[in-house]
Amino acid sequence: MSAVSQYCRKDVLRILRVPARKLASWERAGLIASSENYSFDELVQLRKLRDLAATRISVRSIRQSVDAMQKVSGMRNPLLESVAVLHGSRVAFRQWGALVDPMTRQMAFDFELAPRSGMVVVRRNTGEQGSYCSDLQEMFLRAVRLEEIPGRMDEAKNVYETILEIQPDHAASAINLGTILYNEREFAEAERRYRQAVQADPEYALAHFDLGNVLDEQHRMAEAIEAYQRALALVPQYADAHYNLALAYERIHEPRKALKHWTTYSRLDPAGPWFSHARSQVRRILGDERLAIVARHGRTMRIAG
Repeated sequence: MSAVSQYCRKDVLRILRVPARKLASWERAGLIASSENYSFDELVQLRKLRDLAATRISVRSIRQSVDAMQKVSGMRNPLLESVAVLHGSRVAFRQWGALVDPMTRQMAFDFELAPRSGMVVVRRNTGEQGSYCSDLQEMFLRAVRLEEIPGRMDEAKNVYETILEIQPDHAASAINLGTILYNEREFAEAERRYRQAVQADPEYALAHFDLGNVLDEQHRMAEAIEAYQRALALVPQYADAHYNLALAYERIHEPRKALKHWTTYSRLDPAGPWFSHARSQVRRILGDERLAIVARHGRTMRIAG
C-alpha cells in the first residue's frame, strides 16, 4: 500500500471532524480496527460511521446491524459493500435496489432510490447461475413494487407464486405472499406460506413473528407464543415481537409473563406507536398485584400474591 493511500490518526480526526473519543468508541465496538494509520477504504467506512452517528443511533445498534447484515448477506464488510441508512430506529442497508433490515431479514422496495435510478439489480456472480438469481431478484422487487400500486395486488401475488414455483425456498417471497393472504383474512393459506418461509430459513425471525400473528388470529395461543419466542430467540431486541408476545400472554390470562415483554418493548421502542399502551399495561399489571401478609420464620413479610 502506498503512503498516499494512508491517513494517520490525526489526519482522520481532522478530515472527518470527529472527536478522538468517538473514533475510540468505534474501535472498542469493533466497527473499525484500531490503528495509527488508515487506508482510503477505512476512511470511507469511518465517514459512514460518522454519518450514522449524526442520526443519534447508538454504537451498539450499529454494531448489531452490521453483525446481522454479515450473517444474512455473506458480506465481509457491509459498511463498504452496501449503503447503510437509518430506517426507523435501526440501521438498514441498501442492496439490490431494496432496503434490507438485517435484524428481521425484511426487505422492502427502496422508494428513495427507485425514482432516481430505476430498478437496479446487482449481479454479484457471473454465468448462468448468477443470471438466474438476478432474474428472481428482479421478479421479487417487481412484486414488491406492485404491492404498492392500488389494484395490482393480484398481480403481485401471481409474481410471488411464480417465484415460489421456481424456487420453493425463496423465504422472502413466501413471507410477502403470506402477508398478502393474511391481510385478505385467508389465514390457513397465510399460515402455509409462513411455515414455508420458516422451513426455508429457520433463522428468519420475521417468518416466526408472522407465523405467530396468523396463529394468534386463529386463537391457537400456545403455538403463537412458541412462534414469538422463537423470533425473540433469534433477535432478542425485536420490539414488535415483545409487544405481540405480551398481548398473547394477556389473552391467556398470564399478566405476570406479559409484564416482562411490555417492559422490554417500552425500553426498546420508546418512540413507537404503541409505547403509551405498553406503559399503561405495565402500570395496570403492577397496580393489580395484590399484596398478601404472610409469616415466615416468625417474621412478617409483604409479598406479591
